Amino acid sequence: MGKLVALTGNYAVAYAAKYAKVDVVAAYPITPQTSIVEKLAELIESGELDAIMIRVESEHSALAATFGAAIAGARAFTATSSQGLLYMHEFVHWVSRARIPAVMAIVTRALAPPWNIWPDHSDYMDQRDAGWIMGFAMDNQEVFDLTLQAFKISEDPRVYLPVMVGLEGFILGHTTMPVELPDQEIVDQWLGPRRQEYVIDGREPLALGNLAWPEDTEEMFMEIQKAMNNAKKVIKEVDEEYGKLFGRKYGGLIQCINCEDAKYFAVSMGAWTGDLIEAINKLREDGYPIGVIRIRFCRPFPYEDIWEKVQNAKGIIVFDRSISYGAWGPLFSDLITGLYHYTNKLPTMSNIVAGIGGVNITYNDFARMLTNFVETIEKGEKPPVFTWYHKR
Repeated sequence: MGKLVALTGNYAVAYAAKYAKVDVVAAYPITPQTSIVEKLAELIESGELDAIMIRVESEHSALAATFGAAIAGARAFTATSSQGLLYMHEFVHWVSRARIPAVMAIVTRALAPPWNIWPDHSDYMDQRDAGWIMGFAMDNQEVFDLTLQAFKISEDPRVYLPVMVGLEGFILGHTTMPVELPDQEIVDQWLGPRRQEYVIDGREPLALGNLAWPEDTEEMFMEIQKAMNNAKKVIKEVDEEYGKLFGRKYGGLIQCINCEDAKYFAVSMGAWTGDLIEAINKLREDGYPIGVIRIRFCRPFPYEDIWEKVQNAKGIIVFDRSISYGAWGPLFSDLITGLYHYTNKLPTMSNIVAGIGGVNITYNDFARMLTNFVETIEKGEKPPVFTWYHKR
């Protein structure tokens, strides 16, 4: 049993980085991420964390400094949001292409224009093709646990890829919840020293990012895909180990709630899943056999794990908090693509995009959408493949 403290989601991230004993933090402030690096600066100044804080002039430099520190063998961390994440997008690709272990927290916020400080998943999902492992938490306890797990996953020799940890700005970032902090000695034994395939430290000539032939480039990209597939097993192993040591495990890449007897499934990611679960618990009392599949990792995408749960379903509804313009919500696109080879067995599938720009989606909204979805199918009709749920 650890120590129970009250932490915002941002502070939970900072304390996880402290427990991981990061060596370098690169910091640039942006709403709603700023209090993560402020807390880390406070922990470094007080002597609670033996690390170097690099104060940079932009988000682009923040990830560049994190990248440089990691290449030199340091356990490195940074965090950002929204426009800042877009500004550092070039280096998002550099870190993954170099196969460098690192962790970055994304405190999600809608993208401009228009200027908006409220949360959705647009900034986070914009990075899904960049070669990073991408996890997303539902509450502040998981924010802490997932951030700590991210270091273990990233530094596994079967993976050696950077990891993004997503949490909604303000909904989690600035909301205080009870968080159990583990014993530092047990964390040290479990996480161990940082591992990395190569280190640039000046002791021998080593070039990084130089010109490569097309065939060599392709092979490097193929290796990233292989590492992503390896990460599925590693994520499950890390979650299992973590559960045995600290009493909390989340199911690996997905978490399934009320799935045993479900005929309909709602798929979502992030904090609003809590409202979705509340809605489904009420609907189940009224006889609606619905389960929730919460996506914890959207990269690598867990389509096999989801299919294992939904193969006998009558319907699947996917809630996205971002939009891929000209197509559908990205979670829906990934899921329906991943399930393509089961096409003869696919249940009715529908996608609802909602909550964009921070629009508040309550459990009543979820209940309304779910009821309409189930009743449409029960009447022998087809719900629309795509719907935008707009509140005015």
